Amino acid sequence: MTKALISIDYTYDFVADDGKLTAGEPAQAIAQKIAEVTQEAYEQGDYIFFTIDAHDENDPFHPESRLFPPHNIKGTSGRHLYGPLADFYAERKADSRVFWIDKRHYSAFSGTDLDIRLRERGVDTLVLTGVLTDICVLHTAISAYNLGYKIEVVADAVASLTDEAKSFALNHMVTALGAKII
Repeated sequence: MTKALISIDYTYDFVADDGKLTAGEPAQAIAQKIAEVTQEAYEQGDYIFFTIDAHDENDPFHPESRLFPPHNIKGTSGRHLYGPLADFYAERKADSRVFWIDKRHYSAFSGTDLDIRLRERGVDTLVLTGVLTDICVLHTAISAYNLGYKIEVVADAVASLTDEAKSFALNHMVTALGAKII
């Protein structure tokens, strides 16, 4: 079994109090756990993928522009990783097992080369962390399921705007996608 940890959108805009689309306290509460899980995966020899929203300012054609305020705009500090995860990436961004992938849609697979990179490395199991559990994490899990990957979700390293939204997404990933909650 070859694993990759997929860290989804744990950025300033999604986590900080003044972030453009912040999950606030629930997302801030997982800062230490998400960093620990990422470090542990790295120490076990797993691949680490940071899949991060990269939006163009004033893109009226992007579907999210009708649903959410502008966030994770290219070239802004809103796209910087938040908390201790930022330190992890800064120290290892040149490592051959650590990757940064810009994404435009909820799923980390949509319009990216994530699947190709994973298959090239023989990855069959994905460990998901990040925000928002019920949007980008869930859509990434659905894509992973459809592509045949085994899915693990670290419950204490994902967050949503509400506990209900997080519970719904975790339950859906277990019952409809066969995900393992760890």
